[in-house]
Amino acid sequence: MHAQPTALARLRALVLSPAQIFPLVLAQLGALWLIIGTGAAVRLTDSGLGCRHWPGCEEGHPLPAKNAHAFVEFGNRLVGGITIVLTLLVWLAVRRTSVLPRRAPRLALGIFLGTLAQAPIGLLAIASDLRWPIVMLHLLLSIALLAAATVLALEVRSAVVGRTEPLVPVELRRLGLAFTFAGFVLIVSGSLATAAGPHSGGGAADKIDRFGRLEPIVYAHAAIVGIFLLTFLFSLGYLAARRDRAPRLFAFGSGVLVLLLVQMGLGELQWRTHLPWGLVLLHVFLAATVWIGTVALATLFFRPNVDFAATKH
Repeated sequence: MHAQPTALARLRALVLSPAQIFPLVLAQLGALWLIIGTGAAVRLTDSGLGCRHWPGCEEGHPLPAKNAHAFVEFGNRLVGGITIVLTLLVWLAVRRTSVLPRRAPRLALGIFLGTLAQAPIGLLAIASDLRWPIVMLHLLLSIALLAAATVLALEVRSAVVGRTEPLVPVELRRLGLAFTFAGFVLIVSGSLATAAGPHSGGGAADKIDRFGRLEPIVYAHAAIVGIFLLTFLFSLGYLAARRDRAPRLFAFGSGVLVLLLVQMGLGELQWRTHLPWGLVLLHVFLAATVWIGTVALATLFFRPNVDFAATKH
């Protein structure tokens, strides 16, 4: 008689399909998108110092007191904890999916380690009384992780539906890298504008460490918006001229453009209404969504899923 395999042996032999792990990868992407918004809510409601200890809220009191600022800050920490667990599960699942390329487990590991690093960065932000460079680092790491999770999601999806050769010429692929870089610079400039504005941190307004004067930074941010829009429109025009070859890719790019225009309109509205925190929070959520779309479009220029190609009759 043969001995029954142990639970550990069965676990080591476990092989998962891309279709099985794809919902988990999407959940990871959603959590990384959500935590950008919850982190922004902490900043915009001046709740960054609502909990002065970590991982508990206050010394000797792990849960938040009956205080709105404490609940906002602690809620963000809970979302962060769930996100760390999800990124760990995704990394373990990707390691058990043999048909994915070798870079996929490394990418998943990088996302997990980056998400894990957010905890000490958050602690450092509290210890520094929310100095803007630390708060900004916190956000930009989240943006980088969101981009990596978008690429990973498309990688797993391509293993489910299939991949085809690039549908656009090399010039447009390079332009995709250009508008992605411009999009990241745009987020950096927006972060600097926030660091100079009324929502740069938490606590009393006269004690906040701000980055320079708001008005010139906002004008610089608007100029970068124009650069990003031009590179994106040029890419979309290129796609429009060849939409018979990749109609779904063109439709996807058009959808991202619509979101971008709404985002620009919202940015103008929040400026004219003196930056109410609710509109700024919506602006952050929409910026994260546009960023996902931007990274996804550039990725599909290089490694398109097969269903983005024109259907042959």
